[in-house]
Amino acid sequence: MRLTRQDPDLSAYLVADDVIDHEHPLVRATAARLRGPGLDAYSYAKAAFEFVRDHIPHSHDADDPRVTWRASDVLALRTGICYAKAHALAALLRAEAVPAALCYQRLTDDDGGDPVVHGLIAVRLPGGTRWFRQDPRGNKPGVDAQFSVEDERLAWTVRPECGEVDYPLLYAAPHPAVLGALKAAPDRSHLWRTLPTGLPATD
Repeated sequence: MRLTRQDPDLSAYLVADDVIDHEHPLVRATAARLRGPGLDAYSYAKAAFEFVRDHIPHSHDADDPRVTWRASDVLALRTGICYAKAHALAALLRAEAVPAALCYQRLTDDDGGDPVVHGLIAVRLPGGTRWFRQDPRGNKPGVDAQFSVEDERLAWTVRPECGEVDYPLLYAAPHPAVLGALKAAPDRSHLWRTLPTGLPATD
């Protein structure tokens, strides 16, 4: 799909802020450990993706009631939903000067429930000209997301006939609807009831 940057300045996708706090010592230490000796940008990005995907359980899968939203907290507590895990991966990538953006899908379930906004990231390797979406949500039966800078290997492919949407805009910071829901939730049960069901067609 065609992805569109929210901010035309690529440096916006390297910024540290209160959410993607890649200047935090834990984020820096984790990035340094993952980087190891001699890894190129592709290998590091893949290692960071697999670490977040495989070693930070999705809180719904793990039945963990805690809600995290700041990247360093996700790494410290080893828990988070899709948005939080995307924040952690973006922070690890930006810590090593790999541009990372946040992006979203609207998905539905097969039981007829309300749609929900799903969070993932896009990476742009240094020297490259394209963004590639990655989904560090965490694999489980029926979900097999992989790191790829060729064909997308996301957790889910949208079904337009079901009202599902790939939002094309790349965000330098979390969408306000997403961050607001995370910050307002005292626990995951509350968060599950207040997840955004869609994003504006234009921001």
